[in-house]
Amino acid sequence: MTTILLARHGETDWNREMRFQGHSDPPLNETGRAQARALAERLAAEKLDAVYSSPLQRARETAEIVAAPHGLPVQVEPGLMEVDVGSWSGLTRAELEEHDREALRSWLDHGPGWTGGETYEQMAERVVHALERIEAEHPDGRVLLVTHGGSLRAVQAHALGISFEDARRSGVPTHNCGLFECVLGSRTFRRLD
Repeated sequence: MTTILLARHGETDWNREMRFQGHSDPPLNETGRAQARALAERLAAEKLDAVYSSPLQRARETAEIVAAPHGLPVQVEPGLMEVDVGSWSGLTRAELEEHDREALRSWLDHGPGWTGGETYEQMAERVVHALERIEAEHPDGRVLLVTHGGSLRAVQAHALGISFEDARRSGVPTHNCGLFECVLGSRTFRRLD
């Protein structure tokens, strides 16, 4: 069976400001780079067969820092991108409370929120297809995916055989450079930190 290690990207200024990022592409800040270096150090002794990343620069740069000690190239996989938050891109919850209160309340109650973009279900389907391609490329391998909070929840839901909505409700913290492991086919998904 394929073992998948999953890491969320390092911090960006938008994370610090609590802005919805989605498909927007802010870079890592210095804290995010330090988090990525710490993750690289933590994983330096791990056997990795491949490293994949979302194409967004916050994930890609994190993956490059972590992959360097292993001498592995980072393979960019568009399917691992964060959910596209459409009209909420770049906004904070405080701004939404002022300008889009009903939609924010719906989202906080695990319903829809933004307009445009994509639904969590669409994102989860995209992520699972990417995961299945990666698994097929590395049967019985050990692979690192550097991705985003929403993408991590999609993998969690798929690995545990639960709905994305249930994974979203579980509230598993996905802090910057948080590390998870899942063994596909064994219903295993766990935090490693």
